[in-house]
Amino acid sequence: MEESQIIPDIIERAPPQELQVSYGRLKVHLGNELTPTQVKAKPTVHWNAEHYAFYVLSMTDPDVPSRDDHEWREFSHWMVGNILGDKINNGEVITEYVGAGPLNGTGLHRYVFMVFKQPGKINFTEPHADKNTLDGRPQFSTKEFAERYNLGDPIAGNFFQAKYDDYVPTIHEQLGTDLEKK
Repeated sequence: MEESQIIPDIIERAPPQELQVSYGRLKVHLGNELTPTQVKAKPTVHWNAEHYAFYVLSMTDPDVPSRDDHEWREFSHWMVGNILGDKINNGEVITEYVGAGPLNGTGLHRYVFMVFKQPGKINFTEPHADKNTLDGRPQFSTKEFAERYNLGDPIAGNFFQAKYDDYVPTIHEQLGTDLEKK
């Protein structure tokens, strides 16, 4: 994570656990390259969780609109809080999952998953974003989020990289953007 500059772009210290993230048979592994087409559906995610502890999972892209010009750093792709154990489907969806959508010609983007252990159940004040809105997605900060809710350092993390493919316009249309035309 240091070599890929996730530290310090998103977090200060590497998590002790590698988060298990799978898109069907495809596994995310510390920066491997996947395509937006391959990651269009929500992945399965697992970590060594305590059964009666609460967790929050986030997925962000720190490279929006590009790695060199990260004006919208970070872009929130998915966030689920109040996950009991690692039962994500029973957690509180704060930001619905949206797959990778890097602009054409902007190169590889990093898509970073982090899991934080919560100090207890939390009443999140972030606006909830469905899969058809940009609201609450651009200029998200994992560091500030973790500080606001006293989450400390992440306990697990992983990331993949992706660049534009023919599925990206579908993502942008879903979010109601016309970024491809700019």
